[in-house]
Amino acid sequence: MLRVTVVGSGPSGCYTAQSLVQQDPEVRVDVLDRLPCPYGLVRYGVAPDHEKIKSLQNNLRTILEHDRVRFVGGVQAGPGGVPVARLRELYHAVVYCVGAATDRHLGIPGEDLPGSWSATQFVSWYSAHPDAVDAGFLRDARSAVVIGVGNVAVDVTRMLARGLAELSPTDMPQAALTTLAASRVTEIHMVGRRGPSQARFTTKELRELGTLPETDVIVDPAELALDPGYTDPSALPAAQRRNVEVLRGWSETPPSGAPRRIRLRFFLRPAALLDEQGHVGAVRFERTAPDGHGGVTGTGRFEDVEAQLVLRSVGYRGVPLEGLPFDPDSGTVPNLAGRVLRDGVVTPGEYVAGWIKRGPTGVIGSNRPCAKETATSLLEDAPVLARKNVAEDPITELRAEGADPVEWTGWQSIEQAEALLGASLGRNVVKLPDWQSLMTAAHGDVL
Repeated sequence: MLRVTVVGSGPSGCYTAQSLVQQDPEVRVDVLDRLPCPYGLVRYGVAPDHEKIKSLQNNLRTILEHDRVRFVGGVQAGPGGVPVARLRELYHAVVYCVGAATDRHLGIPGEDLPGSWSATQFVSWYSAHPDAVDAGFLRDARSAVVIGVGNVAVDVTRMLARGLAELSPTDMPQAALTTLAASRVTEIHMVGRRGPSQARFTTKELRELGTLPETDVIVDPAELALDPGYTDPSALPAAQRRNVEVLRGWSETPPSGAPRRIRLRFFLRPAALLDEQGHVGAVRFERTAPDGHGGVTGTGRFEDVEAQLVLRSVGYRGVPLEGLPFDPDSGTVPNLAGRVLRDGVVTPGEYVAGWIKRGPTGVIGSNRPCAKETATSLLEDAPVLARKNVAEDPITELRAEGADPVEWTGWQSIEQAEALLGASLGRNVVKLPDWQSLMTAAHGDVL
């Protein structure tokens, strides 16, 4: 019998576990996560108002409830937790599905000013990630700039424009709900350095901005016209062509005078964040122009946009995990079909799947074929891997060594506590926002 541990319980980790138990009738899989809650970015990255996408948790739940799969939360792999080498001793194979844990930076003056944050920090706060802090994101903010034109940028823009009535039915933590409901932000600029035909958002996400109550979506037709793909969209892929059509419609619709405005801006590259009494006061952008090769070039013309809140959403990067090789250029672990490579040579028993394997690309569904490829590689290696003697029950060993794992019953206790919290607030399920409340609930104590 093969014992495998998967590090990370997000979609890539769950799909890896699923593929392993589907392909091998005897393999047993422990899915480890440093958090006491499963599902990774489906729980802590999908916008609270996207209930349909969040319902993917039900599919992941089915995987984690399989009789040969165990969820083991509250166990850190690497520094401060279980060393990678120890996992290799406890299991026949280890699959790392640790995602891309940090954000790309802009690399411009003023980026570290108070009021400047990554979109991920903002998302973690309103999604109740236990590592998040209430950093006063909206304190004294009247105007916000979101740098980036992907789906995460659209999500945070939408959250900034949502009201109490729309957010209250979600599982957003109460403190974040109260803060967003009291927000005085009325101007939200979502800005891309390239044109509308090259934006990364999906049409469905884009259209949602036009359905927000008491909010005008404003697009400057002169900026759109700078994009050759906008002027003649016939050669664009269908998805980009649909985006262009939505933007064209907004550019031709006069504002209604609604109390909130979302301004979609293009061909503006951030050059600096400007200091106003020790806090971000504006973003300086350089106007760009198409270079004829799919990129842009600076024009030397600048524009300042007022903002007391700046959220950058310009991509993610993987981070090194102690004990594993790492390619800093791609932000991934070198691998061959999921098998970890050390100096170009396959390391038996070590595998990767998800963003740490292929980089931060694709949608949630992209993790399925990626996970299947890794699982297939692992099971091809099984005859050799199974020769190693491993612990009869690795979790018992971890407990003996000081770990305090949260198993599936602990997670169910957290779910019950969140349902009770929501009921006490006159809402549906409301997430517990911090480590103490999560661990208290996991151990079955009354909150």
